[in-house]
Amino acid sequence: MGHDHHDHERGHGPRHDHTHLDWAEMGPMLESSAELFASLYERALGWLAQEVTEPGLIVDAGSGPGVVACLFAEVFPGARIVAVDGSEALLERARARAGRLGVADRFGTLTGDLPEVLDELDYPADLLWASRSLHHLGDQRAALAAFAQRLAPGGTLALMEGGLPLRFLPRDIGIGRPGLQARIDAVEAEWFSRMRTDLPGHVAETEHWPALLAAAGLKHTRTHSFLLDLPAPASDRARSYVVASLSHLRDMLAGELDAEDLATVDRLLDPDDEASLHRRPDVFVLEAHTVHTAVRAG
Repeated sequence: MGHDHHDHERGHGPRHDHTHLDWAEMGPMLESSAELFASLYERALGWLAQEVTEPGLIVDAGSGPGVVACLFAEVFPGARIVAVDGSEALLERARARAGRLGVADRFGTLTGDLPEVLDELDYPADLLWASRSLHHLGDQRAALAAFAQRLAPGGTLALMEGGLPLRFLPRDIGIGRPGLQARIDAVEAEWFSRMRTDLPGHVAETEHWPALLAAAGLKHTRTHSFLLDLPAPASDRARSYVVASLSHLRDMLAGELDAEDLATVDRLLDPDDEASLHRRPDVFVLEAHTVHTAVRAG
C-alpha cells in the first residue's frame, strides 16, 4: 500500500482530515520525522538530478515544514524554491529552516489548497515535486493535469506515491499473536479506501501512476523506489518515529482492530511495559517510497 498513515513531509496527519489538526502543534514532530527520512530523500533527489539539469524554479506541492524543499535548495544551488502548503504554520517552519540553512534568498512560500493555489505561481516550474499530497485530492487525474499545466516546456513532474509500508518489529514479538503489523496493514488499507471515497469530488482511479502521468500529456515516465533501512537497535529519533506512527494508527484504527491486537498495541505504547517500543532492543525502521517522474514536451 505505502500510502503512509503519517506523511513525513506534508504532514496531512493520521486522519487525513485537515479540519481538526493543529499544524503548529504537529510541526516539530513532522519536521523530525522528515529529517529521519533525509537520506532517502537525498537519494531520490540525486536520482532526479540525473534528469533535471539546472532548473530555474522548483515547486514542492504539499511541502509541510520544508525539509525536502530545503534539500532541493542544497541539491540544486542555482534554483529558486517555492514551498506550497495549505498550512501557514508549517510554511513558517519552512521559512525558518531556509533561513537557518542560508537559502532564504531563493526560497519562497505559497499558502493555499492544491491544485488551485498553483495558479498563483509567477512562472512555470522546471520541476514540480508532489510527495504524498496527491492522494488527498478527490480527483487525482484532474490534479495531475493541473500539475502538468504548471510545468515549463521540458519540465519534470515528480510524484512520490506508493512504496511499502513501515515495518518496525519482527513478525513474532513475544506478546500477542504473531503478524500484528500485517493485520494492521489490512485494516488500514480498508480505512484508506474509505478516506479516499469520502474526499470531495472523489473519482476512483486505478493507481497506475505512469499511465496517469501519460494521460496528463506527459512523456518519458520513470519509476524508482527508495528504501530507508535503519536496523535495530533504533536511535532515539527512529524510536520516536515508530512510537508516533503506532500511536496515530491506534487512534485511527482502534474501533477496527480486534481486542487482542488492540491490547498488544497498548502494551507496545506503554512506556512502563518492558515489552514496549520505548524499551525493546529489536525496534528498527524499514520503509520504501516510490517516485514516478514524467516530462512535459518541449
